[in-house]
Amino acid sequence: MSTILLIEQLLNGLQFGVMLFLMAAGLTLIFGVMGLINLAHGSLYMVGAFAAAGVAGLTGSFALALIASLAAAAMFGALIELTVIRRLYKRDHLDQVLATFALILVFSEGTRWAFGSFPLFLNIPDMLSGTVMLPGGIEYSLYRLTIIGIGLLVAAGLFLLISKTRVGMRIRAGENDREMISALGVDISVLYTLVFALGAALAGLSGALVGAIQSVEVGMGEPVLILAFVVIVIGGIGSIKGALAGAILVGVTDTMGRTLLPVIFGSFMDPSAATSVGSALASMLIYILMAGVLVFKPTGLFGEA
Repeated sequence: MSTILLIEQLLNGLQFGVMLFLMAAGLTLIFGVMGLINLAHGSLYMVGAFAAAGVAGLTGSFALALIASLAAAAMFGALIELTVIRRLYKRDHLDQVLATFALILVFSEGTRWAFGSFPLFLNIPDMLSGTVMLPGGIEYSLYRLTIIGIGLLVAAGLFLLISKTRVGMRIRAGENDREMISALGVDISVLYTLVFALGAALAGLSGALVGAIQSVEVGMGEPVLILAFVVIVIGGIGSIKGALAGAILVGVTDTMGRTLLPVIFGSFMDPSAATSVGSALASMLIYILMAGVLVFKPTGLFGEA
């Protein structure tokens, strides 16, 4: 395998990891602050993708499509927090799993009713289409490079929000002792709604960005949700920098595994069999990575006991 192809795959892994970070950052905020297992987070990813595809189809503007994805996911996130999630905070995790799984079914059928069963397609804007020449003579997709840049900017913004602002101080306090900040006069209900809407907006943005690479279809959020849970377990629950580190590790491990393992097995077995075996093992690598991290760091890379 050439060096250029290897670097391209590393960049693909970084892009995949950044997309997972946008999904996992909201999930780790919700779980870390509220202690809530939200299986419907993948549905908000799907809502963002469909909102972006719908608005882009009507207006032809990719910028408006991204704004629509943020607004739609945040709105639906706030709505389900106010009507359903708020009743689950004092319930055990089994009730939370059952209720949010029911929300998956509601969102899936609602989306199918609104948009139909056929996939939609979100075109890459002309200004971001094509490739860009990187140092070393590497041609890489400008759009994928833009996704990496957006993800890193969001990561920096979230870090500043959590660590440097009054809202971030309240979020961190709510994660550690929600009863105390309620006693100090902070409206914990409003804080929870804001955190949930923020997490939903990040998931919607992730869905919209990925919608221009793959088709937008019902149920697209559930496979990504599983990977997002792996990310927050590896990075540490409630940690934004842990979510970023875990997402990049998962993205690069998955992409490089799918690229390198078929080549490795192809050196001593039939190419078609090598592709099949290599792909099967590659899908296991991220779970092996998670197990290895948990052996040495049971709370994740940046998690606290």
